[in-house]
Amino acid sequence: MSTVLVTGATDGLGRALATRLASDGATVIAHARSEKRGRDTLAELLDGPGDVRLVVGDLASLSAVRALADQVPGRLDGLVNNAGIGFAGDRQESEDGYELRFAVNYLAGFPLASLLRDRLEASVPARIVNVASAGQQAIDFDDVMLDDGYDGARAYRQSKLAQIMHTFDLAEELDGRGVTATTLHPATFMETKMVTDAGVTPMSTVQEGLEATWRLVADPSLDGVSGVYFNGTNEARADAQAYDLDARRRLRELSQRLVEV
Repeated sequence: MSTVLVTGATDGLGRALATRLASDGATVIAHARSEKRGRDTLAELLDGPGDVRLVVGDLASLSAVRALADQVPGRLDGLVNNAGIGFAGDRQESEDGYELRFAVNYLAGFPLASLLRDRLEASVPARIVNVASAGQQAIDFDDVMLDDGYDGARAYRQSKLAQIMHTFDLAEELDGRGVTATTLHPATFMETKMVTDAGVTPMSTVQEGLEATWRLVADPSLDGVSGVYFNGTNEARADAQAYDLDARRRLRELSQRLVEV
């Protein structure tokens, strides 16, 4: 039976995915920002017939990300980096002093994949799935934290492109080790709290996003597929910077420096 960690499992796509995987018979490690939020929002799942276990950690804190990894069991067949912050709102910083959307949407997943790598490799075949977006914008390496002229949409799009770049790096690093890494735009403006809080009219259902995400996590037809970005269920082309090896190197080296706090 597979064991899958889903970050951001308390709402929207993450909750739907956790519910689907549990109904399929998987052991679901459901992540919440806090114990209270997890217990309050996931009570039905945690007390239900499926095997759903709660782990907690504020992804705006790198020390909490490390503590989160310690809560994950030795067997791990899948890691789904789904948690994220939308594009509405002013500039904020993480506990470590980094622009908040970059920190939560992208940077938290960088050490998490590394910290859980041994557990994934011990459970091969295993999968890493990064839930990104079709909304992408090239990273300005002279102002990654967007100190000059902050724009929430730009911050969001930059963080999502960083996720895709990291996915491609992971696919190369894990090639031949039995662990795949894929990424996707699940659906456009799903009917989630993130979308409605931004004042945007939903264009897609959570169910559409769930189907696209679930197949990357669990569909046998995608065994061995790695290093691919999907728009929904279709293989797609990401922003050009995702294929720029020098840009990916710069992001990787920056991320390594930032997580060593």
